Amino acid sequence: MPSPPNFKLGDKLATCKVYGIALDKLGNANDCVIALDGDTKNSTFSELFKKEHPNHFIECFIAEQNMVSISVGRATRNRTVPFCGMFAAFFTRAFDQICMAAISESNINLCGSHFRVSINEDGPSQMALEDFSMFWSIPNVFYPSDVATEKAIKLAANTKGICFIRTSRPDNAVIYNKNKNFQTGQAKVVLKSKDDQVTVTGAGVILMKKIKIRVLDLDPFTIKLLDKKLIIDNHHYEGSIGEAVAAVIVGELGITITVSVVSSILRSEKPAELQKMFGINKDAIVQAVKVALYMK
Repeated sequence: MPSPPNFKLGDKLATCKVYGIALDKLGNANDCVIALDGDTKNSTFSELFKKEHPNHFIECFIAEQNMVSISVGRATRNRTVPFCGMFAAFFTRAFDQICMAAISESNINLCGSHFRVSINEDGPSQMALEDFSMFWSIPNVFYPSDVATEKAIKLAANTKGICFIRTSRPDNAVIYNKNKNFQTGQAKVVLKSKDDQVTVTGAGVILMKKIKIRVLDLDPFTIKLLDKKLIIDNHHYEGSIGEAVAAVIVGELGITITVSVVSSILRSEKPAELQKMFGINKDAIVQAVKVALYMK
């Protein structure tokens, strides 16, 4: 990137908007960067790239399979560095093309936005929960918070093979300094003390500052590769962060994992109502931590 992220600690913004800002900056730095979108550019914020680089933007409309195929063709022989953006839930329609791209060792980057139960009453068809399960079969999966999204875009552009970057719609507070270094396979410790009793892992950052239990809070940054040095979640169990953590620590003695997930089919409700319904809101997380300590 020509410059570090232009955000301050405490600023509130959505990671999907950071994607658009970072993509525009990347386009300014490299003429090989192109952006494709599936008729969601005002939501993925790829419209910021289109405004500044109209000749490097391809509108693919509601044709997700074509979009992935076009990006594979444009990436052939490293002619361009493509970024495809749309709602994460809609990438399921193009998974055949994604699998073939992975087999072909194509260097394309896919950004899926608007996931989990946090997108208000837009409807469950747009709430991506199964995207992690799908993209675990490809090499690199980024799940960044705040300014880390800009670092993820830069890393993806310079990484061989397919990369999937997950962004979200709600505005969340910036928790990282703009000069913070991020690398694939390296988690960040958000909150810790010498008296920590429980480790909580969650992207989008779940802070436990207001309870008396001492918690080590981890932000994974990449789900694949997941930091094995490292659990609270916002997905189905299948394809959740909790399942990923369980996979990397299998066989380790003295470790108990608690995973809070969406346990049934989603429906259209306000985010707070859905989080309470499925036991993944703040109060439920606190209770899960207390139960984990009691069972210890």
